[in-house]
Parts: sequence; C-alpha cells; structure tokens
Amino acid sequence: MDTITPERRSRLMAKIRGKDTEPEIIVRKRLFACGWRFRVCDKRFKGKPDIVIPKAKTIIDVRGCFWHRHGCKDSTMPKSNIAFWMEKWSKNVKRDHRNEQAWRDAS
Repeated sequence: MDTITPERRSRLMAKIRGKDTEPEIIVRKRLFACGWRFRVCDKRFKGKPDIVIPKAKTIIDVRGCFWHRHGCKDSTMPKSNIAFWMEKWSKNVKRDHRNEQAWRDAS
C-alpha cells in the first residue's frame, strides 16, 4: 500500500525527467573531457538515443535500473500497483529491444 496521497505521488512522478538526468550528464561530461563531440537525443534515430557520436558511429543509451529492468539489485519492486508496473516495465524492455534493432539496422 502506498503511504502517500495520490496527489503527492503524482507530483513526485511528474518530476522524473526523460532527458538530462544525472547519469546522462555524468556520461556526457566524461565523453566531452576525453575530446568526443556528440549529439543529445538525436531525432534522426528511432527512440531518440541519449547520446550519438557521429564520428565514431556510436549510440549510447543511458538506462536506469528501475525503468529498464536490466536485473541488478537496484531494480526495486514497488509495494503497490504491481500489475501496472509489470506491464509498464514489459513495454519499456520491448521498446528498448525494438530501438536497439533499429539502430543496428541503420548502421
């Protein structure tokens, strides 16, 4: 059972960003410091990958443990609305696989 009100939960979830997240910024800063130049959320590719390095023909998609379910210990499970989350994660993983395949086919 959720311990906070639906209105507060809604406000918290609305603050979750789709781009410019802390892990993405860390990766971008390190790439830039190493001399790599890149594009962010390049619309030319399906799914708008987080980082595209055209010179190296490389795509980097920074994925969070919670949203993309890659199976580490940080992939926590909410205590409420489990059916919703299972469906949401299943769709995220399927979308990730479709995007990866589209990126491979584009190269």
